[in-house]
Amino acid sequence: MAEDQEPGGPVDASVAHNARVWNHWLNGKDHYEVDRQVGDHVAGMFPLIRDVARADRVFLGRAVRFLAGEAGIRQFLDIGTGLPTANNTHEVAQQVAPASRIVYVDNDPLVLSHARALLTSTPQGATAYVAADAHEPEAILREAARTLDFGRPVAVMMLGILNFVLDDAAAQRVVRELMEATPPGSYLVLTHPTVELGGEGNVAAMKFWNENATPPITARSLDQVTRFFDGLELLDPGIVSCSRWRPEPNAFGAPAVVPQFGAVARKPPA
Repeated sequence: MAEDQEPGGPVDASVAHNARVWNHWLNGKDHYEVDRQVGDHVAGMFPLIRDVARADRVFLGRAVRFLAGEAGIRQFLDIGTGLPTANNTHEVAQQVAPASRIVYVDNDPLVLSHARALLTSTPQGATAYVAADAHEPEAILREAARTLDFGRPVAVMMLGILNFVLDDAAAQRVVRELMEATPPGSYLVLTHPTVELGGEGNVAAMKFWNENATPPITARSLDQVTRFFDGLELLDPGIVSCSRWRPEPNAFGAPAVVPQFGAVARKPPA
């Protein structure tokens, strides 16, 4: 089963956009020349950015597998999903639990034009796509309720999206309102760029981005990111480089640290 909203608004191919540049960094094909130019310039200023993009994507897979498996979550609200690539949230979740229901949220017209590619599902589950902005939790929740049952636990996925909500108080409000709408036993999954963890070189790259691309972006410190989890129970290992959140064993040891915080937290009983 699948349901969606019709994409709206023209695609502006004259200005680089985060979803398309991110797709370029992940070696995707859904981007324009301006996205490649800006993305390559940022990567030249801050070479770790490609590692960040890849580590963030791999973190998504680990987190969703844990939630759909050990945690028993069957509902996912993926905000700021970006352009489709390998191992999207619904693919990972439904591979573990075919009855999983997933709602994707984004506001980029090109992303919306690919919505039907995302909107595939197992017969037992469901996927849906909501055209909404991360600044608008009320609209997100209203539309997501067409597919998700907010009387049952939901995993709220916010990977690399709160960095586009520049004001700290506004970003905290977004998280608070989303999590207040979910019952105990729900989860918050979050990643966020930082100039800590070796990311000091990102300062100039972010300045260039904000002058040449959209939407504008901000980094946050560990203390600032920690506030997003107020009232929630952080799972081990807490807030760490997303590459170091429960990494899968391999013959080469622990993965390299990237300047992108990652964490998963559970909403406790009231």
